[in-house]
Amino acid sequence: MHQGFEPVFDSQSRVLILGSFPSVKSREVGFYYGNKQNRFWKMLSQIFEEQIEDDIQKKKDFLIKHKVALWDVIISSDLSGSADISLEKSQKVISDFDNIFKNSKIEKVLCNGKTAFSLFTENYNCHLPVILLPSTSSANPRYKIQPWQNELEFLK
Repeated sequence: MHQGFEPVFDSQSRVLILGSFPSVKSREVGFYYGNKQNRFWKMLSQIFEEQIEDDIQKKKDFLIKHKVALWDVIISSDLSGSADISLEKSQKVISDFDNIFKNSKIEKVLCNGKTAFSLFTENYNCHLPVILLPSTSSANPRYKIQPWQNELEFLK
């Protein structure tokens, strides 16, 4: 089984962004959205109008500064590749979100793509708004930044 990453959050986090499970490249790099082709970090940089350095600790610091929590719906899986479609057939363990919700100020959950959204809503009974946003993956030709911007605007 491959292990996902620990959540990034603190007591002041106001929004939780959920992916499905780290890609092969992210697992190699050791942090979320490690594939340079993924638009995630560029998107956050553009929305918050701040450069994000390619350093794990600085990315964590950026998230905390902007009150963004980050995690994946799946904490471990035998997924061998990176495609979300393969997650349906893989063995997987769903993350336990109670700690984040109890120890932060999360107001809403933003799901990075359909897989994260369906896995989260099928496996966790959330009392907060859960919003499906277009995947930032380079494999998603329908990606648009505007929905992300609309949902994160309240943090600025």
